Amino acid sequence: MSQPSNVSLSYRDAGVDIDAGDALVEAIKPLAKRTMREGVLGGIGGFGGLFEISKKFKEPVLVSGTDGVGTKLKLAFELNRHDTVGIDLVAMSVNDILVQGAEPLFFLDYFACGKLDVATATAVVSGIAKGCEESGCALLGGETAEMPGMYPDGEYDLAGFAVGAVEKSQIIDGSKIVPGDVVLGLASSGIHSNGYSLVRKIISVAKPDLEADFHGRKLADVLMAPTRLYVKPLLALMAAMEVKGLVHITGGGLVENIPRVLADNLTAVLDGSSWTMPPLFQWLQQHGGVADAEMHRVFNCGIGMTVIVSKENADAAMAQLQAAGETVYRIGEIRAREEGQAQTVVV
Repeated sequence: MSQPSNVSLSYRDAGVDIDAGDALVEAIKPLAKRTMREGVLGGIGGFGGLFEISKKFKEPVLVSGTDGVGTKLKLAFELNRHDTVGIDLVAMSVNDILVQGAEPLFFLDYFACGKLDVATATAVVSGIAKGCEESGCALLGGETAEMPGMYPDGEYDLAGFAVGAVEKSQIIDGSKIVPGDVVLGLASSGIHSNGYSLVRKIISVAKPDLEADFHGRKLADVLMAPTRLYVKPLLALMAAMEVKGLVHITGGGLVENIPRVLADNLTAVLDGSSWTMPPLFQWLQQHGGVADAEMHRVFNCGIGMTVIVSKENADAAMAQLQAAGETVYRIGEIRAREEGQAQTVVV
């Protein structure tokens, strides 16, 4: 039998600071409060978040999504910039559920680290709250896990979870898409949150000065620009006209995401000259010697979301989205698929 120890240990001695966790919760509360919306019951601090679905939905279908920020976090650690990755976290999930016609209702986050730095965690959560506010969804709760030995000093990981609702009759699943429909492209704000393993590899080869000017902004700022949130303009568009398909351009780029909403007998033919690839993507391609096909498969190349509408609605859709502040391009059309043809072709 082991002998009793004369050592008096605390959780802090083991590397977990309960007081820091309490301080973070207090710092988060006003941030979360700004995101509250109709349906929230209670607030931050309970064991679970409570949300009542609005009576405006007659046959509500819940749509859920989860994602992280990926290796973009490694760049955030290197640059000591933590105020925008929370926006990325929200955007990656809410943009995903949006494409099925869902209005985001609430969001939960998971923040894991080896040693909790309250200032860093607060900066991250402030970005999460900002992303929720811009998306009209409530930051309903989350989890902060301090796990000594699991992560290197100064590093953390993030995961996010979004839940939205859509009327059963208004689910967007691509089933109404037909040849002749138009593909609109909404400009991205940058790389968003995919392909950063390749980005970081190119940076390691090119060795640029990340604080140097890059087309009027610091290169670091351009690289860390948060993912664009398309929620409010697209919800308004759905209310105004029939939207047949929406595609969030994430991992897989243009060529692997658009087929996810197309029937097997259809293909999207995109005109590569209809939009100009932003300077950052040109820089990455040049310094990494990345082939065109690889660029289209890894990066959004300047198009963060595609919208598929009938030819008759295309001009009105463009006008409404532009009035809402989006940069919109008419990038292609839907055609009958020929035997052996890819489901997205960039010409």
